[in-house]
Amino acid sequence: MNATDTATTLRIERTFVARAGDVFDAWTNPEVLRRWWATRPSMSTPIADVDLRVGGTYRLAMQDADGGPPHTVRGEYLEVRRPELLRYTWAWENEDGSVGHESTVSVHFLSEQEGTRVVLEHYGLPSADSREKHGEGWTGCLESLQRLYEHGPMSA
Repeated sequence: MNATDTATTLRIERTFVARAGDVFDAWTNPEVLRRWWATRPSMSTPIADVDLRVGGTYRLAMQDADGGPPHTVRGEYLEVRRPELLRYTWAWENEDGSVGHESTVSVHFLSEQEGTRVVLEHYGLPSADSREKHGEGWTGCLESLQRLYEHGPMSA
């Protein structure tokens, strides 16, 4: 990886006390996604559409409690290997429905003795500033998922 790749690639790891299949399902089940996919506890997830297959699409939105405009992302699944790997494109949706810069996300679900280590890599981001903002967002989302695991079973 060269210096430019490093500046526009994000890598985050987090371990969850759960089986890999359950964590994978939390990333792909619309009912479960609605309970955690947001960067802050004050946000909701009004849209969680998932067509989980290679070539299938997803569309996720998070919205502030004050009712401001939703922050919506969409993309296409490039690789789906339950319970090990998800790889998909990522593009923020503009208010007019067009999409911005497209990047790629890979999420590895690694079974370990204490649970599942999630290794998220988001690459092809447009700038180091975008990498920083996405790092904050992904960290918030993973904290939301962690809070959900702390409050009990994840089944839909």
